[in-house]
Amino acid sequence: MFENKVILITGGTGSFGRTFTKMTLDNHNPKKIIIFSRDEMKQWEMAQQFKEDHRVRFFIGDVRDRERLYRALDNVDCVIHAAATKIVPTAEYNPFECVKTNVNGAMNLIDACIDKEVHSVVALSTDKASSPINLYGATKLASDKLFVAGNHYASSKRTRFSVVRYGNVMGSRGSVIPFFLSIKNNGVLPITDTRMTRFMITLEQGVKLVWLAFEDMVGGEIYIKKIPSMKITDIADVIAPNAKRESVGIRPGEKLHEQMISLEDAANTYEYSEFYKILPQINDWDKDINRIKNGHRVSTDFIYSSDKNTEWMKKSELEKWLIENSKNDSRGK
Repeated sequence: MFENKVILITGGTGSFGRTFTKMTLDNHNPKKIIIFSRDEMKQWEMAQQFKEDHRVRFFIGDVRDRERLYRALDNVDCVIHAAATKIVPTAEYNPFECVKTNVNGAMNLIDACIDKEVHSVVALSTDKASSPINLYGATKLASDKLFVAGNHYASSKRTRFSVVRYGNVMGSRGSVIPFFLSIKNNGVLPITDTRMTRFMITLEQGVKLVWLAFEDMVGGEIYIKKIPSMKITDIADVIAPNAKRESVGIRPGEKLHEQMISLEDAANTYEYSEFYKILPQINDWDKDINRIKNGHRVSTDFIYSSDKNTEWMKKSELEKWLIENSKNDSRGK
């Protein structure tokens, strides 16, 4: 799949980019992985992690800078678009900046990839793009639509675009698990709402979903992995069982439950053994057998949300993950 290919990751110094780079180098044989991001300190830190592997390169740049993207995409075969302004309250209080990165940046990347004849592009999305109630989700929905329509814009060019969508990544920066771990000894644990639920996916599963998209895509698909849910109170029970709980309320723009497939998307959503695939209605691509493959259309009343999930993560499973993750962290130090 990536044999002797040049891969570029926008926002590549984040949790996903680091994990994708390590897993792809270990399991495939790319010619080069280019980390494209705007934070030189994070690039320097990541360079220390991969200093023994000459295949990892670094390129300072911002997806807002169209000309810089054109330079970075010389001779690139595959792109993973992970760059985004993604903290919900940050986007609510800085809406112009969020739009510049998540929408304008997406358009810049799509145009550059088409003109540079990049072969395949997979953009990372979020549960918040499904029936969005906050600006971050709205900009990511717009971004998803742009990448899907990018296949139409590419026309006779070889570039193809697809999207992967997933929810709360276990252990990623800014997510609930590392936050709870950082304050578990304070004696008080803030809980937004005791009814809250979240999807649970590991970074490794997220990387494998991106691999799947590159293998399966024709263009325009949105891939959603089947993953378990967990109550926020159960997460708190595992991490800080003796801590007191303080209800602090939902942050501006935050959802009570995560949703990855809406009722409106059900009409053009297909189910597979380990994932779902939303196909675009433009150009009747949702009826294309090359895109549907062996999938089965879901029921018209189907919704994939964290509170209505049929699969739930047990406390013991989270405990096991925490122990394993702690071991991995200690080996990496």
